[in-house]
Parts: sequence; structure tokens; C-alpha cells
Amino acid sequence: MITRAEILEKTKEVIYESVPELDGMELREDTVINTDTAIDSMGFTLVICRLEAAFDVRIPNRQWQRLSTLGDVVDAIEKRMPR
Repeated sequence: MITRAEILEKTKEVIYESVPELDGMELREDTVINTDTAIDSMGFTLVICRLEAAFDVRIPNRQWQRLSTLGDVVDAIEKRMPR
């Protein structure tokens, strides 16, 4: 079973790969994705798609709209991971 720490690290990797201009920026669980990183809605959609593919999970669009911090994203992925 994958740990929360592993989900967090993989999520950061996907974000850095998807948004190269964030390279060098420290992403923490309390980082607000839209404002702290300046990822626009198209960039966020790309990140979401890549995260769903990386973790083989499907998170409903209405939930993605409520996620604001990196920790929220990790929580949503962790909740849908097979146990």
C-alpha cells in the first residue's frame, strides 16, 4: 500500500513535470495551488488529468473545484486509492 508521504512526493513530481516554471519552488501541503503557484485553470486541468493517470484514480470534477491546497489534493487521491 502506498503511504501518504509517497502520494505527496509523486503529486509534487507530477506538478513539476506539468508546470516546469515551478521548478525550484517549494511545494508544501499548505501551498494554495491556484494563488501560490499561479497555475491557471488550463494548467490545473492538465495537472488533474496527469494525477488521475499517475495514481489510476478518478476524482469527480465537482470535488476538484473544491480543492485549494496541495494537502487537499493529496487527501482526495489518498481517499480513492485501493486499500
